[in-house]
Amino acid sequence: MSYKLLICLPSLHLVGGMEKVLTIKASYFAEVYGYDVTIVLTDGKDESPYFPLSDKVKILHLDIDFEKIRLYPIYIKIPIYLYKQYIYKRRLTKVLMSTRPDITISMLRREVNFFADINDGSKKIGELQFNKLNYRDFNTKGEASGIKGFFAKYWMKQLVTNLKKVDKFVVLSEEDKKNWTELDNVVVIHNPIESIPEESSNCTSKKVIAAGRLVSQKGFDMLIDSWKIVNDRHPDWTLSIYGNGSKEYFINQIELNGIKSSCFLYDAVLNINEKFIESSIFAFSSRFEGFGMVITEAMSCGIPPVAFACPCGPKDIITDGVDGILVTPESVDELADKICFLIENEDIRREMGRRARIRAEQFKIEVIAKEWNTLFKNLLTPDN
Repeated sequence: MSYKLLICLPSLHLVGGMEKVLTIKASYFAEVYGYDVTIVLTDGKDESPYFPLSDKVKILHLDIDFEKIRLYPIYIKIPIYLYKQYIYKRRLTKVLMSTRPDITISMLRREVNFFADINDGSKKIGELQFNKLNYRDFNTKGEASGIKGFFAKYWMKQLVTNLKKVDKFVVLSEEDKKNWTELDNVVVIHNPIESIPEESSNCTSKKVIAAGRLVSQKGFDMLIDSWKIVNDRHPDWTLSIYGNGSKEYFINQIELNGIKSSCFLYDAVLNINEKFIESSIFAFSSRFEGFGMVITEAMSCGIPPVAFACPCGPKDIITDGVDGILVTPESVDELADKICFLIENEDIRREMGRRARIRAEQFKIEVIAKEWNTLFKNLLTPDN
């Protein structure tokens, strides 16, 4: 059965996991299931999507341009934001009332406060690409006191109130689902990977790889310190980190650690699978995640991950000691030890890589899309 879907997102031109996941799913829904898919954007009107998107997916720009707000001082930001929110609600309401989709999906950005209240007849789904503790990054370490803690609690209470109004709330991991004790409408659907590459790594090259935005969340500062330990034991191995962002801090850290000859920073690339296949180990050092799709992408290329068991995602993806290795979060020494373990044990490394590729099959878009289709069907079937 074909459904009419409308999906709300700020923009598609950014290089982020949320944008990548949405383009994969929307393209598959339109191409394979024949859904009528429209993506509604508030920003980036003159920008093209960064990731490939099917021509069958329609894009509707509301031209709100929330991003410009960050250029203003705080006393101007607030009234401008409230006005833009008012305009956004009016324009989105008009779109929903005129198009009458079967399903409206919010990626839980600026429409989270009002989209469930629009009476257009569509079923409303909230989809969270973060974990509860770190959503909006108010309070990344979970402190309960201070101004930061106060606003985190206030905002979360407001979010929970809004999420109670949606028909279903989709989170990315079983680990995160346990955190949403206030809600009874939570379902878990993992993020998909677009495909399993025909080629895979033979795990014999002396290369470790990491990938992600060059921000604190991704923990590359810890990975670089960890690599100093690895380099001392295995100077013939290299670490390549692929990601966009400011490199200056990390370049200085690499120089201070004396590892310029074995640790390299590169810009993000669209063909990251080619880089995975050239490598033998994937290092994942995030402090927190929504899911960690880059882990499944690396595993699909046949390389075993060594990953911090951070909240949330890695523990849903990796079976420790079978298709990868989980490490105590933020333990630099343990991360180095486990990378060295795989370096020193080629047979184990290659077997883990083989099993990682098998595990990645469970995250293919064909599998994940069926879960979404079942969710839509259940919501739109009478008496469900």
